[in-house]
Amino acid sequence: MSMNTLKDLYLDQLKDLYSACKQSMPVVTEMGRAATSRELAEALIAGNEGIARGMEALAGLCNQHGEDPTGEHCKGMEGLVTEARKHALQAEFGNADVRDAAIITQYQRLTHYAIAGYGCVLSFANRLGLDGDGAVLRDCLERTRDGDLHMTRIAETEVNDAAAQG
Repeated sequence: MSMNTLKDLYLDQLKDLYSACKQSMPVVTEMGRAATSRELAEALIAGNEGIARGMEALAGLCNQHGEDPTGEHCKGMEGLVTEARKHALQAEFGNADVRDAAIITQYQRLTHYAIAGYGCVLSFANRLGLDGDGAVLRDCLERTRDGDLHMTRIAETEVNDAAAQG
């Protein structure tokens, strides 16, 4: 696809964000299984449910514009997923609470990438006057930010304290 207009870029980035979400789901599932904190494991399950809702929303927007949402492969998320596996799942931990802290770190890196992506496509949609798209993307962005804040609360009220004592 040639990028000649802001709409071309918008559609490309919707597909890139869809790919990013799709790639993140398996590692979020793996981190949820590895988490020892019940609250963290539940938050990761909820995070995957949110990612799935985001993918549905992105696919719907792509389809409304006659685009296949699967037409891109996000290399940025590919790298973040590799890092998440390396640092939260494959690393050796002598303390389960430290692993939980690593899981939160890696999950938030994945999430911050999604926040940046949603923010960009929301800005494009607003500039293009795609108010319906903007409303959908604003909801996705807000839910992703809320999930990130929830993960920070888990880190600050439970996991980090336990990891520091271990």
